[in-house]
Amino acid sequence: MILNPPLMSATLLRRYKRFLADLELADGSRLTVHCPNTGAMTGCAEPGSEAWYSDSGNDKRKYRHTLEVVSSALGRVGVNTGRANALIAEAIEAGVLGALSGYDVIRREVKSPDGAGRFDLFLADGPAEDAFVEVKSMTLADSDGAGYFPDAVSTRALKHVASLVDAKVRGFRAALVFCVQHTGVHEARPAWHIHPEYAEALVAAQANGVEIYAAACEIERHRIEISGSLPVCLQPE
Repeated sequence: MILNPPLMSATLLRRYKRFLADLELADGSRLTVHCPNTGAMTGCAEPGSEAWYSDSGNDKRKYRHTLEVVSSALGRVGVNTGRANALIAEAIEAGVLGALSGYDVIRREVKSPDGAGRFDLFLADGPAEDAFVEVKSMTLADSDGAGYFPDAVSTRALKHVASLVDAKVRGFRAALVFCVQHTGVHEARPAWHIHPEYAEALVAAQANGVEIYAAACEIERHRIEISGSLPVCLQPE
């Protein structure tokens, strides 16, 4: 994913009201930007952190600028969860995620077989069954290089796991991909310490044939892209 123009640098002052952040620019002025992340953003919203932001160029937007990346003590963190689906779709198309490569058709936001919602991606005309793929952006990390999802209790994420199991029962491939938008993460894990019900559901889903993957991101001011796969450990520590 090429970012043109490249992201601009500032200092994060605060993130508040879930969808807003205040930045201080190099000239000392302040800018309020859109924060496209509904999670807790634990460890990646510390005041004083270096932050990168984009400019939509659209003056009709109430907040035309968007918070994209925050530098933490453990690495750079892509906090724009809206980029995760595009990053994973690009990686699948380029063959970077080998387990899901070889499909000629990649569609986004496709209705789930049970009609209860939508999956992020649908893959067709490939080497195996058509596949439904759910993408989750992972930003929570610890000092040992483990990344965790979710960073807060998420009933929505839990429903997505159930829908993946249903898709598998109906004869499709079903996969969950953690888009690890954190350069300090070397292994992906469910957050047993935050949402044990989700972790248990993920273990059960894998036992029922749902595939679970994690993808590493390289994050630069001019590009963000998937660099390869990361190991996934579902067991509690």
